Amino acid sequence: MERSKTMIPYYTEINDFLASISWPGKTTNPDFYCLRLQPSDEPVQIYRPPFKRSFYFFSLLINSGKIEINYGDETVNDPESYLVFHSPNLVYSFSHNNALEGYVIYFKSECFSYFKPDFHTEFPLFNLLHTNLFKLDRATFQKLAPHFEEVFAAYERSAKDQHIEARVKLLGLLYYLKDFSLERKKEIRLATPQQILLRKYVQLVNNHYIDKRTVQEYADLLSVTANYLSQSVKAVSGKNALSYIAERLVSEAKSLIRYTDFEIAEIAYQLNFSDPANFGKFFKKQAGMSPSEFRNLGK
Repeated sequence: MERSKTMIPYYTEINDFLASISWPGKTTNPDFYCLRLQPSDEPVQIYRPPFKRSFYFFSLLINSGKIEINYGDETVNDPESYLVFHSPNLVYSFSHNNALEGYVIYFKSECFSYFKPDFHTEFPLFNLLHTNLFKLDRATFQKLAPHFEEVFAAYERSAKDQHIEARVKLLGLLYYLKDFSLERKKEIRLATPQQILLRKYVQLVNNHYIDKRTVQEYADLLSVTANYLSQSVKAVSGKNALSYIAERLVSEAKSLIRYTDFEIAEIAYQLNFSDPANFGKFFKKQAGMSPSEFRNLGK
């Protein structure tokens, strides 16, 4: 079978991405969009296969029902609330049901034409290599929500093609969240160097598993030797470093098989396997059954 030419979707415009998730609204400002997420009584499982965006995304969400949230390989079961930050050009996938509500903001750096910092230095919440996700309780959500509400209220009442007041308030919100995240990350300073390395390694795997399959590639990103990375991962987790890559791949493969109608061959190519046969061998080794058998389980 000739390899499919389909690539991971890459969205350069906010409206194109909104259309891809069948969102009824759109933005008149190509650099900025605020989306209020409301829960629905109709049970729906939402899954997005891997994709990339050229713009920033962050959200504050609270759970109004029993759900499982997946962002990359970060799984949160029945969270009270969470805060997530995602930089441009990272591989991303997510799944959840429709029991979430809160605030979602998409923006491009051009949104701050009046203020041009080194964005990733100024706001390390947006990491170039991985997603940042903070699990919160309801009290923390209620503490943060008014700050988001200020941005949304300004967005909703301002000129639809400019949103100048809302953009200024967005900048203020980012500075507030920067201080908030520093407080939340104080606990990380108590971790050992090997524990910190494992955390960084897992975060990198979550966002680069499609095109990076060796421990050496991740060691290069982390500026350590492959041997040191492997030993550190093993010492902290008891697991082989390579197993994290395999587990992330099979997790995404299962989601693609379970939640999409893609042919098995197309899933193999989306996950960057050289051919469907190699993907089948890999999947059976990891899951104990073939991709087709796994798909038939849900029928």
